[in-house]
Order: sequence, then structure tokens, then C-alpha cells
Amino acid sequence: MSPTLSFRDYQREAATTDLAVGQDLKAIMVPLLGLAGEAGSLLSEYKKFLREGERYKPFTDQVSEEIGDILWYLANIAQKAGLDLQEIAEENLGKLRQRWPQEDGQGAGLFPLHSRYDAAYPDGERLPTTIRVEFRDVLVNGVTKLQMTCDGRVLGDPLTDNSHVEDGYRYHDVFHLTNATLLGWSPVVRSKSLLYVKRKSNLPLEEVEDGARAAVTEEAISALVFAHAMDYSFFESTTSVDYEVLRSIALMTRPFEVRDRSPREWERAILQGYAVWRQMIAGRGGVFVGDAVAQSVSYEPLPTAPSSTPLVPSGEEGPGRLPV
Repeated sequence: MSPTLSFRDYQREAATTDLAVGQDLKAIMVPLLGLAGEAGSLLSEYKKFLREGERYKPFTDQVSEEIGDILWYLANIAQKAGLDLQEIAEENLGKLRQRWPQEDGQGAGLFPLHSRYDAAYPDGERLPTTIRVEFRDVLVNGVTKLQMTCDGRVLGDPLTDNSHVEDGYRYHDVFHLTNATLLGWSPVVRSKSLLYVKRKSNLPLEEVEDGARAAVTEEAISALVFAHAMDYSFFESTTSVDYEVLRSIALMTRPFEVRDRSPREWERAILQGYAVWRQMIAGRGGVFVGDAVAQSVSYEPLPTAPSSTPLVPSGEEGPGRLPV
């Protein structure tokens, strides 16, 4: 066999040994059932190895043979589906490079400031590169709500969890601030109720990228990830996020500039944001510290007294706000 054999070559050669040719149900089911059977055989070899250990001498040869049979069935299925095994392999590697990019420990994979979506806009239309936001529980008409302040300025309305049970979702702006810091994207943070740094000098772009639909999308992502996180201890001691969640985020953000952020970058933002959020919950508040230059978000305990006496803005309360 040629050492330069490609997946495409293999698929073509394997097709000449197919005894169930055609496109009828039998022709399709034979390789599908065969694939399932060979996967079972591979598991059986590992069962024998677990039971016998090094005494089971044929283990390596048998595993190689089972993998070869699995490859044949995969090639056959691809052939009957009109697909190219070579292209499938290349596309899969491309997805894996996005999911787990190589990082050299020297800042590779970070989002440089010159690549931020608002880098070419005036200062008043940019997301801040460094930010400190206080999250503090306050009493409003006898109800405990969450109030945010930044540099002594109140951000947004006081929030509750908007839930039948207390689950800490009122602190969810941590996730939006993390998106703004690590991804350079957050239409919610840009909105009038928070920092109000819309790109007004480019009205067509501002309407799409900084408008209500983009903000709704970001709020929906926050709610989606939160629902998933509840089943995984809010990502405590977790180093990854389910790929289906990341795939859903990619679909939801397809109409917006942030579509070029990779699954790994989203995963990193989610895990770092939840690390801060968990500390906020434990401390019943705290200070969110974001640094886009260092590509980091962190938590600090609240000062013993508020940096200023927050005035409660008017408006409808809730965990999410849409820009006007």
C-alpha cells in the first residue's frame, strides 16, 4: 500500500469491494449495521485487555484490525451519501483547530486590542479596555435587589432573579461584562441603560450591531448557557463547555460581527465569567474587574461601604434590558 494513500484514494478503492451496492434501504443499512457491529468488536477487545492485561498478546493487532473495519464502513457510508471522506477529514480537523487552538503560552489565541470591533471608533463609542463594576444588594421597598455602579455612576435598574427560586441570575451582567472584556462584544453593555457606548458615528452599523436584536441575542445566549450551567454545578471544577451549546451560540451570533469568535474563545469567556459569578454569589456581591489588555476578568470583595450612594433609576426592573 502506498505511504501517500489519501482518504479519497481509500474510499475509491474500498468501494470496489462493496457487495451491497445501490441506494436502496438494504444497501444503506448494511454498512450502518456493520459500523455498529465493529464498534462493539472494538469494545470487546478493550474488555479482554482490561480483564487479562498484558497477558492478552493479540490486543494491538486486533484493535488495528477493528479500526480498519470501522474505516471501511465509514468510507462506504460516505460513498453512498455522495460525500468525500477526504473533505470530511479536512473539515473535521478545521473544526478541531477552532475548538482547541494551539496556544504557545505567550498570548496566542488572545483577542488583540487592534482587532476589537470598535478599535477605529472614537473613545466615547468604544467598550472600555479596563473596567471595575460594583455589584451590591440593596433594599428597595422591602425587597432585596441587585444594583450595579461604575465609577460612582448607577448602571441600569435594580434587578431581581425574576425566578420562583433564588438562583443568582440577578448577577448575570457579569457575563455581559465578560463578553465585553474578552470578546470585545456586548450590545447589552453598549446599551443606554449601561455604558451607552453605541457607535452613533456609523448609524447603519449601530442599528444592527448595537441594536435591540443583537441585545436580545446576547440575553438569549446568557439564559441558554445559564440553563445548561445549572446542570453542571455552574461549571465549578469544569474545563470545558458542551460543544452543542457552543454550536448553538455560533448559530445565534451568525448575523453579527462576533461570528468570527471561535468556539474556544466563547468557551473561555463562559468559564471565566462563571468563575467570577460564583464568587459574586458566595460574597453576596463584589467588584467585577475586567482587563481587555491582559484578557482577564476577576473578582474582588466589596468595599465596606458603597463607593457612592446609588440612586434607584426609574424603569421596569428585570434581569435583562434592551437598548433604546
